[in-house]
Amino acid sequence: MAAKTFKVINHTADVGIIAYGNNMKEVFSHAALALFSLITKTTDIEVQIQHDVAITSTNLESLLVEWLNELIYLFDVEHLLLCRFDIKAISDTQLTAICYGETIDILKHRIKTGVKAATYHMLQIERDSHGYKAQVIFDI
Repeated sequence: MAAKTFKVINHTADVGIIAYGNNMKEVFSHAALALFSLITKTTDIEVQIQHDVAITSTNLESLLVEWLNELIYLFDVEHLLLCRFDIKAISDTQLTAICYGETIDILKHRIKTGVKAATYHMLQIERDSHGYKAQVIFDI
């Protein structure tokens, strides 16, 4: 059985996710996949383009929020749907990644949820006996 990657959690008028991983690269990658799973069916996204992302922030929690908000920006402004996230390097304050996906095709992709932003509300990153997990609540 495959390891758990993420789960969606309901939160009043918003929606949240918990991303899991053996390390921070996996957690950040799974959080990004969870974000796009809220937006559309990720199995319908083909790898046609790649986009480099570099984020700098003040701490790991802020880095996660800024990473997800950058991906929301790419969706909103550049109309990209992303399905694979290769985190090249990550520290408590910096991340570089290559994201893979395609431009939105309204004939092919059904947009499920409009995600406005990742928030700091109930934000958590922790390590337990199973690895790492991060909880993020999104404004929708």
